[in-house]
Order: sequence, then structure tokens, then C-alpha cells
Amino acid sequence: MSHTTPAIVAQQAVRRLPRWALWLFCAAFVLPGFLGRDLWKGNEFTSFGYMLALAEGHSAWFDIAAWGHVPELDALLPYWIGAWAIKLAPSFVSLSLAVRVPFALLLALTLIATWHAAYYLARSPLAQPVSFAFGGEASPKDYARTIADGTLLALIACLGLALLSHEASPILAQLAFMSFAFYGVSALSFHPKYSWTALVVGLLGLCLSGAPSFAVMLAVGSSVLLQQDNRTRLGLLVLAGVIAALASALQLWQWRLQALLVNWSEWRSILRLLVWFNWPVWPLALWTLWTWRRQWTSVRWSRHVALPLWFASLALVTSLFTSTADTTLLLALPPLATLGAFALPTLRRSVSALIDWFTLIFFCGCAFIIWVVWIAMQTGWPAQPAANVAKLAPGFVPSFTWFALLCATAATVFWALLVRWRVGKHRHALWKSVVLPAGGAALCWLLLMTLWLPLLDFARSYKPWVERVQAIMSQHDTQTPSCMMTYGLNMGQMTAFHYHGGYALEPLDDKSRPQHASCPWLLIDSDMRPELSSVIRLHEWQRIQTVRRPSDRNEDVILYQRKVQP
Repeated sequence: MSHTTPAIVAQQAVRRLPRWALWLFCAAFVLPGFLGRDLWKGNEFTSFGYMLALAEGHSAWFDIAAWGHVPELDALLPYWIGAWAIKLAPSFVSLSLAVRVPFALLLALTLIATWHAAYYLARSPLAQPVSFAFGGEASPKDYARTIADGTLLALIACLGLALLSHEASPILAQLAFMSFAFYGVSALSFHPKYSWTALVVGLLGLCLSGAPSFAVMLAVGSSVLLQQDNRTRLGLLVLAGVIAALASALQLWQWRLQALLVNWSEWRSILRLLVWFNWPVWPLALWTLWTWRRQWTSVRWSRHVALPLWFASLALVTSLFTSTADTTLLLALPPLATLGAFALPTLRRSVSALIDWFTLIFFCGCAFIIWVVWIAMQTGWPAQPAANVAKLAPGFVPSFTWFALLCATAATVFWALLVRWRVGKHRHALWKSVVLPAGGAALCWLLLMTLWLPLLDFARSYKPWVERVQAIMSQHDTQTPSCMMTYGLNMGQMTAFHYHGGYALEPLDDKSRPQHASCPWLLIDSDMRPELSSVIRLHEWQRIQTVRRPSDRNEDVILYQRKVQP
């Protein structure tokens, strides 16, 4: 017997995932990484520098710059959000925490928007399961809720989501606004008012977050794919025109695409990134495209396959033409997770068991390694992991907190209970195949952000480096300087010495800024030493020491002190 849909789902298979469990999954994933840690080098710290410059009045709001550096992305809104958070933060809240709060809300809204997008896509007529001759098939609302639960669990399970989604940077804002647009397009047939609001916010947010061309293509492509009336299609095209006009008025267009890869080693690298970054949703998404092929290859294609396929394909193809493929791939995860969720009604029991066993072995192994290394850091045994930590992070002193231990222990116990539940006789729920991947991903992320947090802060934060430079300076001068001249430092390094050290920076590279001859200290990138004689009189300065950043052999600076004039 042939069916118009491959989903054969009974009512007992759409049993409700307890809301407390779903909220617990989300909390265990969202909160660690935003709370309790230092700002880390990379996108987050660089973005924080521009936010701080805006909040302190050192940068124009529509022409963002700091110490002669300009953002890589013409993303106004994320920097505005961070600057407003800094300005509104009470005095007892650190600036790093204040900046993260709105971005934590953006991640939470990403999860909520993705859940609702999957829910309304699953309510589509062609997405419904087969109707049984004597009844007993899953009800539309229960089926849609189960698909949405599976989508959210699959999204949390994505390996590439963890780190980038916890950085207060423009890429997280792009992820959130793309999810708003995804929900808006998906729910147009059910709630036009809310959907259009989400579409406008999402696409305009993408435009102001450094992705105007991406927003325009989403709007134009969705107008073609949506099986709606002409007014809806015209509205999307008008919205695309508004976005293009806004981007032109604010000069947000920036060509960042590069030529397609031609070297096999580069292709191998990007393919490796695609495999692990989108795991485990990409195999499920491919299975969905195969099993639901009649719904998207025929003339009467279904929106529950075509829309997420369009959103994901646009992000995947764009990643092939950018130098930052990982950040672009982040935008593909919500639609890929949605596609993957529609594979759940069609998975065979053997495939589901294979996913469970692989997940169990992988995440149990990861959790075991995290615990063993933590024990080694605290006790010195086993000796080899302790020696590896000392080698990779010289100068690191382990610390112990009961709160971190209790959180890690509770998460591990919950994981054991989840595994026990899964291996029991609970074979009916559709979301059962993604509950272990989501639980394992949340467990390992929480363990890293509790047990390993001091080590990760030491390795990825600039603070220990700044403190080491300050200690050297205090040995040569008892007075605390208020300013420091710099040469060749990147945006993250300059932000570090301004934020952690409290110095007013005078970059010699920025010819537009006046230089103060009274600054007694000069800090330069070690690679720029041969060029130093062209910007200062070397005989007026005394080289003090080369200071290497802990845990990074390729990042060091040279400290100079102005000689006392007789």
C-alpha cells in the first residue's frame, strides 16, 4: 500500500516530553558559558572592545571604531546591544557579565523560535502522518509538538552550537534573528500577525547584524517557496526592498565572499568541518530528504521540507565562499535540526539503536576524560594528565569550588538516570532517538563550564597575561601608570590591556590620534620589532622584557620603558 506520506505514527508515539525536562535541557545548555567565566580571546573579546568603546564615548554609533581598528562585520545592532547593557548595568555587576545577559536571552529566544518554527511546519497538511483505517493515528497537535520537541533536542545536540552560541558577538545575534525569520515564514499560514512581526524583526535584525545580503536572499527565496496568496509574496518582496534600502543608507554592504575552493586539502578541511560541526543532524536531514522526497520533488511540494531546506542550503552554500565557514555554518543549525526531526517518524529501530549506542559511547567517554583530568588537576593523580595540563598551561594553579563540583555531580547523575530510562522499555516516543545526544551534549558542556572552567579561563582569557605584564612593570616603577603606548597590537589585545589593566591606550599605528609623550611604557607585538625604529626614537626607550601569553607560544609582546632624561 502506498501512502502520500512516509510517516506512520500512532498516538502512543507522540507522548508528551515533560516540560520540566525540556526546560532543564535548555537551562543546562544556555546558562553554563554565560555565567561565571572571564571574557575569552577571539570573536567575543574583540566584540567586547567595540561595545566598550561605544559605551565610553570613544566611538561613533554609526561608524564604529576603536584605537584605529574597525569591526570585521558591519554589524551595528549587536555592538549597540552590548554598549546599552554596559551603560545600564548596576555598579555591582561586572561589565563582562552585563554584556552577556542580553546575548543569553538571544540564545534562549533562538531555541524558542526554532521550537515554534518546527511546530507550525509539522502542522502543515502534507507533513501529517498516515490516517489509519480504524483510527488511532497521532493527532495533528500532538504530532507537531513531538516534532518540535525533537527539533529542539536535535539542535542542542549539535556539536558546533556549543561555543559560538555562548559568545557575546554578532554571530549569535545573526543566529537569533535568522531563527525569528525562520519562525515567521513557517507560521504565516497560522498566525499572520505574529509571523509578520517575527519576519520584520528577524530580517531587519539580520541586516543590522552584518548580513544584509543574507536577509534579502531569505526574503526573496521565501516569497518563491511559500504557497501563499500574491499579497504575502508581494509583502516579502517589499520587505526585501526595505532591507536593501536600509543597508544602502547605512553603508552596510560589504563584499566578504571569496573564490570557490580549488585545493583538495581545503576541500577536505571544509568537509571535515561540515561533518563534525553539524553532527548529529546532518545524517538525519539527509534521511528526511530521501524518505520525504515525494513531498519536495513533486509539483505539490511541502513547506515542511522545502522551507528548512532553503534556509539551511543558503547558509551551507555561503559557508563555502567565506573565510569564516564555522560562524556561517552556525546559521544552518536550526533549519537542519528541523529537517532532522522529520526523520524521526521514519527511522527504523536498528538505526535508532545505532544512534543510541554511538551517543552513549561518545559522550560517556568525553565525560570520563573530563572527570579524570579534573581529578588529576586537584590531586596530581593520574600523573600523566596532570603533567599534560602543566605543560599546556604553565603557571596555572588549580582551584576548587563546591558549587562547581555539586553542579557537575548532579549533571552526571542526571545523565546516568537518562541512560537508564533510555535503555528501558520506552520505545514509543518519537523524540527518544535524540534525547541521548541532547543530554550528552548538555552534560559535557556543563562539565567543561564547571570542572574545567578555571583552566579554560587561564588558557583563553587575557587576564593572566595582563597581570604578568603589570607585575613586571611594578618591579621597575612603583608608580601605577595611567596610559600606555602600543604598536602592532590587535583589537583583542588592546581591549585586554584597557579593560583588565585600566590603561588609556595610545596606539602608534593610529596616525589619526594625538600621541602623548608622557606615557612611560610602550608595548609592541614581537613581530613588529624590526619596524619600531620608524615610529619612535629607540634611544629614548629601554627594552625591559618579552612577555609571552600563558598557554600560547605564538602570542607575545615586548615591553619598553621610557628612559629618564637627565
